[in-house]
Amino acid sequence: MTVTPAHPPLQPSGAPGFTGGPRLLADIGGTNARFALEIGPGRIELIEVLACEAYRTLAHALRAYLARPKVARAGAIRYAAIAIANPVVGDFVRMTNHHWAFSIEAMRLECGFDTLLVVNDFSALARALPILASGDRLQVGGGAPSAHAALGLVGAGTGLGVSGLIPLGAGWAALRSEGGHATFSPANELEVAVLQFAWREYEHVSAERFLSGAGVELIYRALAHHAGVPAEPLAAPEISRRALAGECALCDQVLEVFCGMLGTLAGNLAVTLGAEGVFISAAASCRAWANVSCAHHFAAASNTRGASKPTSRRCRPT
Repeated sequence: MTVTPAHPPLQPSGAPGFTGGPRLLADIGGTNARFALEIGPGRIELIEVLACEAYRTLAHALRAYLARPKVARAGAIRYAAIAIANPVVGDFVRMTNHHWAFSIEAMRLECGFDTLLVVNDFSALARALPILASGDRLQVGGGAPSAHAALGLVGAGTGLGVSGLIPLGAGWAALRSEGGHATFSPANELEVAVLQFAWREYEHVSAERFLSGAGVELIYRALAHHAGVPAEPLAAPEISRRALAGECALCDQVLEVFCGMLGTLAGNLAVTLGAEGVFISAAASCRAWANVSCAHHFAAASNTRGASKPTSRRCRPT
């Protein structure tokens, strides 16, 4: 007897899929966990974004995604790859911007995968830079990098990611970096004042203290204090909204300072790596590009290097 399932496995049209079935892909940040299935080479479907705070562990979030009816119709998932906003050294991972902690091998067994790869998110993103199409990026500044030149990568979200690509033979080597935790270096008197305010709250002030979602809020409080005006209890999305809507001069200044700091970091990364291009990624980094003044502040700060000016800057909103 042949039994036909009520919901047959997902069979997308077009090119054939992978032998062994679809592959699970995940991008895990401190705020959101993004999941998708790669049905075939480059064919990404069934994308979902889950709030990290809604799940006790990463495995619980993973299983919740796999239990979605459309995902379950794809059949058993045997292969999975996770890019996570955290260093990955050995089997045990403890996130720095969220409470999740797990053993890679234990989670592989719990979720029934044959293979589970876990890598740093910005190392994974760096590997994608050479294959980005022209429509996948927006250039800020002039010039163009030489073929096979080193590339830098920074991006602010819940935290601050830093990586880069170094030419290695005919290919590339992606850097595993925690550059977001390097000590913040102010570039002008206003940034010195912002740093001095931050020292009231933190003994060590890293670049991530400012170049992150929480950093937008910290810059806002610091600028309000510097201007001698009361600070409202605003979250980063509201600060950005008011700035881009032209409703708040102080909020607009926050984004300008943020972009200037980001530009300085990008310029420092370029001269450190000898990079001829620096890619900017992640939502908090790129939300401000709608403000022309902010883009100007970024470009000006990133190019303040005298004879060592990098030849180009690139921004890819993601």
